Parts: sequence; structure tokens; C-alpha cells
Amino acid sequence: MIKVNCLNPIAACGMDLFTDNYEKTEDFAEAEAVLVRSAAMHDLELSDKLLAVGRAGAGVNNIPLDKCAEKGIVVFNTPGANANGVKELVVAGLLLASRDLMGGYNWVKENAADENIGKAVEKQKSKYAGNEVMGKKLGVIGLGAIGAKVANIGFRLGMEVYGYDPYVSVDAAWRLSSHVKHITNVEDIYKECDYITVHVPALDSTKGMINKDAFALMKDGVKILNFARDILVNDDDMIEALASGKVAKYVTDFPNAKIAGVDNVITLPHLGASTAESEDNCAIMAVQEIMEFIENGNIKNSVNYPSIDAGVTSDYRITVCHKNIPNMLTQFTGHISAKGINVTSMISKSKGDWAYSILDISESADAALLDEILAIDGVVKVRKIK
Repeated sequence: MIKVNCLNPIAACGMDLFTDNYEKTEDFAEAEAVLVRSAAMHDLELSDKLLAVGRAGAGVNNIPLDKCAEKGIVVFNTPGANANGVKELVVAGLLLASRDLMGGYNWVKENAADENIGKAVEKQKSKYAGNEVMGKKLGVIGLGAIGAKVANIGFRLGMEVYGYDPYVSVDAAWRLSSHVKHITNVEDIYKECDYITVHVPALDSTKGMINKDAFALMKDGVKILNFARDILVNDDDMIEALASGKVAKYVTDFPNAKIAGVDNVITLPHLGASTAESEDNCAIMAVQEIMEFIENGNIKNSVNYPSIDAGVTSDYRITVCHKNIPNMLTQFTGHISAKGINVTSMISKSKGDWAYSILDISESADAALLDEILAIDGVVKVRKIK
């Protein structure tokens, strides 16, 4: 029986996918699989029993990825599962940045008791006039699952869309409209676009990328949207750019004490993926990833180990989480052959400092063989699938 712990509530449509071979536990320490949304895991003690963490969402800042990798714990996320929900909110952000809907709404609410509000509207509405997005230039930085959808919908809104992503995947490229202009230098987006929206992960290389140097290249009155990560934008530089008029509007899904309440900033309370549909999609994908890993040893959408698929074996199977160093496979097969067991198939892939190997063998591996492989320098976890 595989014990599963949920650090956050996970949609029932996902949990219902677990078969009778899985059992929910409230004890994190005894879990072999963990499902999480936003709960912080950095200070949690990771049990040797723990095999996998499934993040029902895309961001993994709340998970200690290196610590998990060192213990052979595979961490999954669910890229694309909430993409449509975020895309729709970005569209709302475009309109909020273009038309002073918030100002107009607040005026009506403040004057709701005025019996002559209908007449007063005609005098006031010019204060909240804005512009249309059609014909404007939209720059999309990051063309992953969400960025590609935003770029495509921008074109359908009649915008001239520029897309920048030096690491765009083949799948993302196929999803991208041919009308999106692929830009090879992000500075061209800064210089050309009326609206700029960022959809990149939070990395050392992207932290604070929207800063005073970027603003210096932008058009006066540019509108910035951030529905990706708060740390992508330098708040101090943004406040200065807003005060000078360089940035006309900043719409962000990440309020904090510094930026909330600043003039011409529209802050939303992290609503990007907060739809019933997104939560369902993320739960389903996370559970499916966990089950495929537990039952077949295959990895899809891991953030700390490589994606690898050896299918469903008719033989016996073991998997190995290990460091990405030379001569590992030779050592594995050496121990297996010494037991008189044949390796019928094997596959190994690496990701950064870590690698993962799947070996199908002709006979079931006993505990002694697993212990021998685990004792190899650089191996952190060995698992017998069947």
C-alpha cells in the first residue's frame, strides 16, 4: 500500500484517480508520495521513505529541489495545467491597463447614493477614458505553456505580437501562432512594445530582469504585466518608473507591502490559477505523474530529475537515482550480471548534476542486489518496481 500525504487540499477529481493500492495519510513522515500546492516544504524533515513530490501547479519555489534530489526524491510539477486560467487573467490585465475600469468602478461605488448619478456620469466618464489594445504592440517574454497562449490571444485581439524566448521548446513552438514575431533579443521588445508581459520562471538569471536598465529602453507610457513571479520585477525601479511616467500602468498578481497601493499599480491577490478548472487540471496531472512514477518508474515533468519513459515492462524492473558522473551504468550492470541476471533493456538520462536509470532485468532483484547498487558511490536511491 502506497501512502500519500496532502500538504494542501487537492481537488477530489485528482485524488479519486488513486486506486486501492494507495492510501491517504495525515502523517508526512510516513508518506511515500506527497501532493502539495503552496505549502512551504523547506523546513520539513524529508523521510527516507519519500519517493516523490507532486506540485499541483507550475512554480516550485516552496519545495527544496536540491535537498530532494540529494535524497532521490523526484519532484514533479504540472506545466500547462493552469495555463488557460492564467491566460484569461492576463487578458483581463491587458484591459485593466488600457481602460481605467478600476477608477470608473470606484467612482460609481463612491457616488452610489447620489440620486443624480445618471447625469453625473456624463460629466465624469471622460476622466476614465483609456485606449484600445487593437493595433498596439504586445511583447511576450517567455513562450512556455502560458506565454504561448497569451501571444496567440494577443494576435486574436488585433495586436501586433512580439515573442521572446531563447529556450522555447519544440512543443511550445508548435503551439505558437505563425503570426507571432519571434524576437531574438529581449531589448527589441523593450524598445518596440506598448505592452510587455513576462512569463518566465524565477531563476538567478531572471530575478529583477524588469529594472531601471530595461525601463530606460522602453517607450514612455509603456504598460507592464506580471503574472509570473513577483521577483522578476525590481519594485523600487518600478515605483520610480511609475512616478516619472515611463510606465503608465503596472498590473501584477503579486501584491506586497512595497508595491500595493502605489498609484497606477493594479494588484491582484495571486488569482492567476485560482479557478476551479485550473485546480482540477493540476490535481489530475499531478496524481497521474505520481502514479506513473510509482507503478512504472517513468518520469514526466520533473524539475529535479530528467524526463524518461521506458514504457510498461513485461520483465522485472529497478530504477536508480544517482549523480551524473561517468561509469555508473557499467557498475549497475556489473552487479546485476554477477548475480547471473540478464539486463533485457535499460535507459539512462541526466539533468544537471543528477541522472536517473531504468533497468529491465530477467529475474526479480533481491534485497542484496539492491543494497549492492545503493552502496555504489553516487547512488542515492534504488527502487524495485516489480
